[in-house]
Amino acid sequence: MSADSTEMMAVLRARLLDHPLWEFALALYARPGVETACLRLQDEAGVDVCELLWRCWLLRHGARPSRALEAALPAALAWQQEVTAPLRALRRRLKAEAATAGGVAELRETLKHAELQAERETLSRLERLATSEGFPLCTTDGSDAEKVLASRLTSQKKPDLSTLATLIAQLDPPPGPR
Repeated sequence: MSADSTEMMAVLRARLLDHPLWEFALALYARPGVETACLRLQDEAGVDVCELLWRCWLLRHGARPSRALEAALPAALAWQQEVTAPLRALRRRLKAEAATAGGVAELRETLKHAELQAERETLSRLERLATSEGFPLCTTDGSDAEKVLASRLTSQKKPDLSTLATLIAQLDPPPGPR
């Protein structure tokens, strides 16, 4: 890696640290159509929403994961399968019963908060990976956002590209160099 690319990586990492993933995820998720698109991609294509938001955050800052970072991703996402997914499944299973039983409704709300905390932990792990000096990032101008997202989202089914386009339309373009 040349001195210029090392300096560029340092600037990119500083930019990422200045704009925390959790704050980005909350802001993006609140934009029109994003929540629906994320949940549809999750439920219909098996897309991990935290991974999707992480990739959007990187794209927003003109970056995408390197091969080394991609290789480290499963370990960071294991938390989703081991902790978040069971909480989500239980919360969803209790939905009908919660409509008629106050105690179950309260438990379901507790599970909802625990699920959100688990997702926040996932995002924290992903952010640490992306800002670690041990894993290089690749730069991008964001023009290939749909291709980058669609080709890298690990799922059994291919995501609906129109749903993905809804999400990408809500991304701000990457900032220019500092």
